[in-house]
Formats: sequence, C-alpha cells, structure tokens
Amino acid sequence: MSRVLPVAVVQEQPCRAGEPLSRFCEHVQALLAAFPQVRLIVYPELHLFAADAPLNREALSASAEPLSGPRIMALGELAADLGIWLVPGSVCESGPQGQLFNTAVAFSPEGHLAAWYRKVFPWRPYEPFDPGDRFVTFDLTGIGKAGFSICYDAWFPEVTRHLAWMGAEVVLNLVRTTTSERTQEVVLARANAIVNQVFVVSVNCAGPTGTGQSVIVDPEGLIRAAASGAERTILTDVLDLDHVSRVRRFGTAGMTRVWDQFRPGDPPLSLPLYQGSIDPLRWKPQLPEPEDQAG
Repeated sequence: MSRVLPVAVVQEQPCRAGEPLSRFCEHVQALLAAFPQVRLIVYPELHLFAADAPLNREALSASAEPLSGPRIMALGELAADLGIWLVPGSVCESGPQGQLFNTAVAFSPEGHLAAWYRKVFPWRPYEPFDPGDRFVTFDLTGIGKAGFSICYDAWFPEVTRHLAWMGAEVVLNLVRTTTSERTQEVVLARANAIVNQVFVVSVNCAGPTGTGQSVIVDPEGLIRAAASGAERTILTDVLDLDHVSRVRRFGTAGMTRVWDQFRPGDPPLSLPLYQGSIDPLRWKPQLPEPEDQAG
C-alpha cells in the first residue's frame, strides 16, 4: 500500500487585524484550486492572528476561543468542504480553567478536529501563553502518523524524540519566528529529522513579520524543499512515509540505525536530569514493522 502525502507548506503573512475568517477560507480554496493534488495544507504558527497585534496576554486573550467555539467549527467545515487535511496554524485557545494556550489544530477531510496540541515550551519571557502538558500525534487515515511541535519546541530535543517514539513519521513544526535565529532553527529542523529519522515540516511566516526560510526535511536530514528567504511562497512536495521505515531498517545513509541501538538484556541507562532512565525494552518507536506496512 502506497503511503504518500502530497503537502503544501504556506509561507505567508499572518492575517490582518479584523480580517474575517472568510478571507482565510478563500485563500485555502484558491490554493487548492492551484494545487489540486495536495492532501495536506499547513500554515504557520498563529497565522489567523494579526501580525501587528501586541504579544501580551490581554490582547491574545481577547482573540482566544475554546476548542468548541465558532472559529474551530468554521475551520472544520472548510476542511470537509474541500476534502483535505488542514492545519491552519496554531490558534489562541481559552482553556477550561481560564488558561491561554497556543494550540496547533488539525482537521480531517471529514471536518473533524482530529488533533490539538498546546505548545509545551512557550518562548519565555516573551510569550504569555500557559504551557501544555503533553505531546500529541494523530493518524492521517490510511497514510501514516503525524506529530505537532510549535516554534520554540524545536529547541528541546525531548519534543521530537517523544513524537517519534509515539509513532510520528512526520513532525509538523509551526513557526512564527521574527528574530535573527531562524538560521539556527533550520539546522535544528535537520538535526531533529536526522536523530529521530522522521520528516520535519517547519513552516515560518513570511516577511515583514517573519523571517521565512521554511523547509521540508526528509528522515535523513536532507532538505527536500526550502524557501530561500522571507518572501511569500508555497512549498509543495510528496512525502513518502515508507521512507521512514526504509531509513530505520537500513540506516541513515545506509549505515546508522539509532532505533536499534539497544537490545533486550542491556542495562537501563540512568537519566539523572529526568529522574528516569532509557529502558531497552521501551526504546523502539510505536510503529508497525515494514512487512506489516506493505500488507
């Protein structure tokens, strides 16, 4: 069974203050008309929130809605109307106990809210969001499994490592980097892909708000598509998720098989930082074996 995922990565300016959601819907519809083969469309972090809005709790809270709110309902209807997987960036979410979360959302081609992920590592001290408390993966039905990270999460190797261990074959890294370290983030996207043998899709917003340089990286760390600068652009690619299985079976560059490092009987390795350990019996990712995937 072929497990290919045609994607469109949208390096775009955030929506303007007061801009109706219908304008975003029109943008998605036009994009799909131009690229009808695409099955997953991904936008940057906080794409639906004004580029010129102050990054303070009061302003962001005024734009926040619960996941049962009208914004989520409308986005689900859009995904269903177009029959695609839609990741419209992250949204400002009003939490059940009054929290303010930076939350990535994914909608299925049936219009369901298939997954939501609350940013675990807000960029402190600059971001006023409350941190999430769990890592999130979700099934792309009949294709494979994806995981979420948001911007600064990529600087913490624990995030991508846990997503890979939970079965993610592609990590969607939604970014709104406006500062000078985007060059380092591209290095991190490649490094996270290499050490976990996963695809990494890192989509930043365009200038003048963001610094662009969005990338699609394969499980061996090779850049498949890239925006050279901060201009508005769309990256398209077809991700073959069986590539993840092949790299893990035969090794990066035909050599390195990091997920086969430990064998039953090897002693657990203490991790003092986490007051835990790497246990060889728990090491390998939660993925079916290659022969099962081909069935």
